[in-house]
Amino acid sequence: MPHQMTEMLKGTLEGIVLAMLADGPAYGYEITTRLQEQGFTDLVEGTVYALLVRIEQRGFADVEKVPSEKGPPRKVFTLNDRGREQLAEFLVAWTFLSERIAAVTATTPTMTPATVAATATPPTDRSRSSEQPDQKEH
Repeated sequence: MPHQMTEMLKGTLEGIVLAMLADGPAYGYEITTRLQEQGFTDLVEGTVYALLVRIEQRGFADVEKVPSEKGPPRKVFTLNDRGREQLAEFLVAWTFLSERIAAVTATTPTMTPATVAATATPPTDRSRSSEQPDQKEH
């Protein structure tokens, strides 16, 4: 997964998981599997489990330990009212950002990742003097 995609996912994964929990209770492995089925193939269980711990600590989900046929009990997460409020805030922010991105990219009909990369110019070296504000001599 490209670095930029990883960084963007870090900022949105909580909202994605909250949206999944809005569909019904789920446990960590189940959420990881669903995310991978949705195309997040590089996502590992550890990332989801760490996020679920934060979701629990922040009070966005109620957690119940349910017996498992294999191994220790599973922690099943159920979105609660506070989690629904957080999800609503995420969706407002996501809608705002995605609409703005769509509007900006729509103004240039040829704007695709491939065309942008093909026309990108490498950064230029700047000398220290151009980066420093003008200094007055005393």
